[in-house]
Amino acid sequence: MRVALGLSGGVDSTIAAILLKEQGYDVIGITMAKWNPESGILTRDKRGCFGPSEPDALISAERAAKKLGIEHHIIRLDDEFKVDVLDYFTSTYALGKTPNPCVMCNQQIKFGALITKARELGLNFDYFATGHYAQASYSEELNRWQLFQAADKRKDQSYFLSFLTQEQIASSLFPLGGMQKDDIREFARTRGFEYLIKKKESQDFLESNNMLPLFRNANFAPGDFVDSRGNILGKHKGLIHYTIGQRKGLGLAGFDSPRYVISLNHRENKVVIGKEEDLYKDELLAVNMNWVSIPEPTAELRCEAKVRLAQEPVSCTIIKEDILWKVRFDEPVSAITPGQILALYDGEMLLGAGFIL
Repeated sequence: MRVALGLSGGVDSTIAAILLKEQGYDVIGITMAKWNPESGILTRDKRGCFGPSEPDALISAERAAKKLGIEHHIIRLDDEFKVDVLDYFTSTYALGKTPNPCVMCNQQIKFGALITKARELGLNFDYFATGHYAQASYSEELNRWQLFQAADKRKDQSYFLSFLTQEQIASSLFPLGGMQKDDIREFARTRGFEYLIKKKESQDFLESNNMLPLFRNANFAPGDFVDSRGNILGKHKGLIHYTIGQRKGLGLAGFDSPRYVISLNHRENKVVIGKEEDLYKDELLAVNMNWVSIPEPTAELRCEAKVRLAQEPVSCTIIKEDILWKVRFDEPVSAITPGQILALYDGEMLLGAGFIL
């Protein structure tokens, strides 16, 4: 069986390649190239997956493939990435919401356009694999593929894979899902890839601290900071600079306690400011639910929810209301952010996900 592995040149995808080879698979590496200087993202301020250090990453992937002794192909996806990720990113911000480009990139690009383009270029393979920390298995009872959290909960990436389709999961392999990150680092040492352990992992979407070049045709005019009653507290620099729960960089003073961004009023171009307790809500609405491990529920469902990656799941009830889904939390949740991903779990099983309204 032949496997195309999304090879970044980092420790995770490299060790995934070794594991697959040892399991008897014929492995080829495919690496996507997506950065274009015309995007305007030209500075290297931090580790990110989109920016001018991409040529170095491509060299790292080629080096890893050569050391692994596997066939390697670099596949350009500039146009696809712009349409499916960058345009989504900018249009979501333009609506006063906060996007999650990693979720969209996985569903549309890594597990979508990358595979399609590879096959169009004549590459034949049976499965696609990545170095993501997640696990998948098939349920005979439900006649569907199910997605689970990784064994290493600190590195679990099921949240970022929550919009994969049944077809995508069925043809995917996650070799690292049952391993701990520390074991993978040790594995790398014993296999001659110790140099990868010292390489910093990408933590952000953009390498640049300045994302404004992506918004060339958008008008993010300054406006008012207001409290919940509409009283003007000061001037903001444009909605793009703020997100729910933000405390730093507001430029506001004279309060007896810290102040946070509570909401963004896109229609009136206002940023609503309040106290920490104002961030907590006990319900939300979600749309465009992608049911992964179970069929779409026809009745009220008890489960656990995450409204961002770095959050402990909170018990809740979800029920469909027309085309929307209403979630009621057992206890209030802080900084629920429109545009972000609501992921639902039953223990370690990812049930599904949707966009927060």
